[in-house]
Amino acid sequence: MTTHSTRMLVLGSGPAGLTAAIYAARAGMKPIVVQGIQPGGQLTTTTDVENYPGFADVIQGPWLMEQMQKQAEHVGTRMMWDTIVKVDLSTRPFRLIGDGGDLYEGEVLVIATGAQAKWLGLDSEDAMKGKGVSACATCDGFFYRGKKVAVIGGGNTAVEEALYLTNHSDDVTLIHRRDSLRAERILQERLHAHPSIKVLWNKEVREFVDGGGNAGLVALELEDTQTGEHSRIAVDGGFVAIGHHPATELFRGHLALDDDGYIAVETGTTKTSVPGVFACGDVMDKSYRQAVTAAGTGCMAALDAERFLAAVEFEEFKEAAE
Repeated sequence: MTTHSTRMLVLGSGPAGLTAAIYAARAGMKPIVVQGIQPGGQLTTTTDVENYPGFADVIQGPWLMEQMQKQAEHVGTRMMWDTIVKVDLSTRPFRLIGDGGDLYEGEVLVIATGAQAKWLGLDSEDAMKGKGVSACATCDGFFYRGKKVAVIGGGNTAVEEALYLTNHSDDVTLIHRRDSLRAERILQERLHAHPSIKVLWNKEVREFVDGGGNAGLVALELEDTQTGEHSRIAVDGGFVAIGHHPATELFRGHLALDDDGYIAVETGTTKTSVPGVFACGDVMDKSYRQAVTAAGTGCMAALDAERFLAAVEFEEFKEAAE
């Protein structure tokens, strides 16, 4: 077993974790980033990125994350290819165990483990991701200007995605497997009042239909949940909006989580329920879930952590001087 010690330990290597590492490294904290099961985060599975500031042309998600990692390493970050399986946040330095047995110790800990979109689990869905199937209207809606799109789901996320897509399309269909929505009443009222949105009730998607060649998604095969009847609707884009899984199982019982399983932080900060532990990115943000907001909270986490350590070290200095 090897022990890796640092002033700042970062879990997760998406925009939040790498931004935290960049700021920490520039502050001389010599951070270690443990990359986790999906190095680079969700952007590594995203093709065209058109809404990250600073790039006039469309860029590729994997390339963007590659550049962030190179920047983090250039200023002094150590990248570790490991997955944490056990944590001890009861005392500082915090102690975390990798799946190979290595021990990671950090005077402060930044958690940037992210969240994953929930999917329907269809083979055709997996095959069509990035070819007409998406889980983020804010990210990809722009590519469907003037086209026919569908949103699958019935909660707040689905209704918000459908309403957002009307900025780009005047033909939006919401598909829900029940006969009533779970979304907040005010969102339902906005949805039903919008002339560009229609709702298909009691329908489940059974297949995302590939048009072949470069056509991408061309239709959805549906099944009526009450009658079993099959039908098909033509679409150019299908947005799966059935929620997200924050990657917080590792911290259950160690940190305060909210009702949806996201890490709870003090409003306006990245401070968690354990002093010295900070959370940033999608693991604590269920409202925005954008690369740029993740990077922003990564910056906040590094600054919060740096100030925490400075305060602790000042108190230790005072005690030693007395």
